[in-house]
Amino acid sequence: MAHFLLVYDRRRGELLRKQRFPTDSDALRARFAAEHEFAGRDGIEVVVLSAESEHDLSITHGRYFVGLDELASRIT
Repeated sequence: MAHFLLVYDRRRGELLRKQRFPTDSDALRARFAAEHEFAGRDGIEVVVLSAESEHDLSITHGRYFVGLDELASRIT
């Protein structure tokens, strides 16, 4: 299982950072650092997600990996 830190700008619909970590504790340490780094910036989402692969992650949490135009086209 891999653990991914994602930093996502909801306003721009853009993934700002994607990092892969071998352990959940490494990923959580990076999450806390990123939360501190982006503190006070509205619309920034910092998450850690776990998946067997990056491909699996893109299927289960695809909104982080597509732009606003593509996301809107999926809805309509």
